[in-house]
Amino acid sequence: MIDIHSHILPNIDDGARNIDETMELLKEAQSVGFEAIVSTAHYMEGYYETAVDERTILTEAIFQKFIQYNIEMDLYLGSEIYLTDNIVKILEERKASTINDTSYILFELPLNIEPENLYDIIYEITQCKLVPILAHPERYSFVWHDTEFLSDIIELGVLMQVNYASIIGYYGEKPQVIAQKMFENNMVHLLGSDVHRTNTIYPKIPQILSILKKMIGEEKLEQLTTVNPELVLKNKRIEIGKTNNIELTFKEKLMMKFKK
Repeated sequence: MIDIHSHILPNIDDGARNIDETMELLKEAQSVGFEAIVSTAHYMEGYYETAVDERTILTEAIFQKFIQYNIEMDLYLGSEIYLTDNIVKILEERKASTINDTSYILFELPLNIEPENLYDIIYEITQCKLVPILAHPERYSFVWHDTEFLSDIIELGVLMQVNYASIIGYYGEKPQVIAQKMFENNMVHLLGSDVHRTNTIYPKIPQILSILKKMIGEEKLEQLTTVNPELVLKNKRIEIGKTNNIELTFKEKLMMKFKK
């Protein structure tokens, strides 16, 4: 398996606080079956701005500790870029990075507000021959009330990366329901841990995989955990396939509207 979304680099965002915690995270990941991890440190203008060269140095320092910690794993660089009008410029200036220097770019949105300029930025990204991947769409509160948003941007070429732990309600009941609906309607293209701390996500992976295997089948699970991430790393095309619009039940709509 390949973890396409993680915060393992030490002391540069809200993820691992030091290199020892980084190594413990890698040990956890290896123990549950991950063979490669993409480090997608946050890039947020004016807040998290660790450039590519510095993150490359950190990655090399981590590799030097692999023997000491008995770790065998591939590491790749990427960024989780908080949406900005300057997203292409940031990539050109090597302040943030695509995944493994491919055409694939992981980006995130404000949790509670749909940006007014989102469609313009998506257009710019795709016109530059980049493939946008939206991080954890199930967690955005505006999606809970407007699930057609997901269909709309998938049609524009945006891939969906759901967090593993959403399926067990780690982020709450609303993201869990949306994640389930996304799986049911073929809207998930990649899975990622979005791990920040030890003893949180990775120990839950076996339970999550068991649930997902029953939900979507072993072949589809392999596609989301290994096949599609490999295509990203090799800069090859991921087939989006046919999707269906999410239909919430009356009870689910009430839950999305009123439940905290």
